[in-house]
Amino acid sequence: MSPAAPTFRNVFGVTEFRALWLAHVLSVAGDQLARVALTVLVFDRTASAGWAALTYALTYLPDLLGGALGGLADRYPRRSVMVVADVLRAALVAVMAIPGLPWPVAAALLVVVQLAAGPFQAARQAVLPDLLGADRLPVGQAILSSTYQAALVIGFGAGAAVVAWLGVAGALWVDALTFAVSALALRWGLRPHPVEPVISPTPQRLSQWAALVAGCRLVARDRKLRSLLAIACCCGFYVIPEGLAVPISAQLGGTGVLGWLLVANPVGTVLGALLISRLPRARQMRLLGPLAVLTSLLLLPTGWSPGLVPIVLLWTLSGMCSAHDLITQVQYSLAAPADQRGQVIGVAIAALRASQGVGIAAAGALTQVLAPTAVVGVAAAAGATAAALAATAWARAAWSRRSPVGGTTPPAAG
Repeated sequence: MSPAAPTFRNVFGVTEFRALWLAHVLSVAGDQLARVALTVLVFDRTASAGWAALTYALTYLPDLLGGALGGLADRYPRRSVMVVADVLRAALVAVMAIPGLPWPVAAALLVVVQLAAGPFQAARQAVLPDLLGADRLPVGQAILSSTYQAALVIGFGAGAAVVAWLGVAGALWVDALTFAVSALALRWGLRPHPVEPVISPTPQRLSQWAALVAGCRLVARDRKLRSLLAIACCCGFYVIPEGLAVPISAQLGGTGVLGWLLVANPVGTVLGALLISRLPRARQMRLLGPLAVLTSLLLLPTGWSPGLVPIVLLWTLSGMCSAHDLITQVQYSLAAPADQRGQVIGVAIAALRASQGVGIAAAGALTQVLAPTAVVGVAAAAGATAAALAATAWARAAWSRRSPVGGTTPPAAG
């Protein structure tokens, strides 16, 4: 461990990380702007709120498939994967900006744009340990996570403002420009980072399908990776308040309720990430289990409909605890073999999106028989139980062998 805890200044002092962070900011901005612009376009063309909502929802579906393409980050230099993904997205969004393009075609192009985000994210996450090392990695991950959450808080308003100012076509041209600038920042600010094979057969000699299968098998047989992924997938329980925010706001019946509900979790996550990133790595590992359990447990009183202020406070505290995800990501990245890191991260991306989708869909079905706040309470109880089991498995896996990043002190299971 370093004599002094790494700081944000230490991390931003890494030239390559600055380029990666800039690309991350532009990528997040581009994704959000594309979603808002196309949703407005579809609503203008169809006058249907249903089609507009479905178009927005479709932008998340490709992550399931995009995660499966994470192995590209192990077969080619990771800089190349990110640059090509950005160039492809810039070109597709530029086509979407063509006047008179049928909206179903624009929607299909947006799905491909989001599909390219999978390999980009896997390559970005896979290269982080090489840029920062184990000591600075938690702080770097906190910066990226906080940037993403902050973008969620301001993204809708900023995206809507840009569309209102420039129109849909103008906003899409701006969106294409963000991806192009991101590609340039990565091309000139990042070294190629080719993958050095350390196992046989190497991922470079495997087909994409074989690499995916190999990645899934690796996660399934590795106790540490398996337990960390189980902790991460508990987000399928504590994402439910976000999915039910609209009906809960209607249940609470107050003016402006929805806005408070939507920002509570992202604000809490940003605060939690900033606090957690300053802790020593050994303490982070010990806190992983308890924080995973608390993330869901804090949502339990929502089931009793205690009112807007207590719910917003609880959701914010839950968001702070959910920042344990950055610990999970750090440990997961470091536990994966370097030459399979991209595919293993891709498996995690797909699993997370699947857990979130299944969780929200199940919660929506349950609202047919229970009040929305009661559904959150049920999800909180189930999530806390699942997190406790996953955290126990993590503690046993970390104690059973010397961790490459944390010594031999067993982390608490919660």
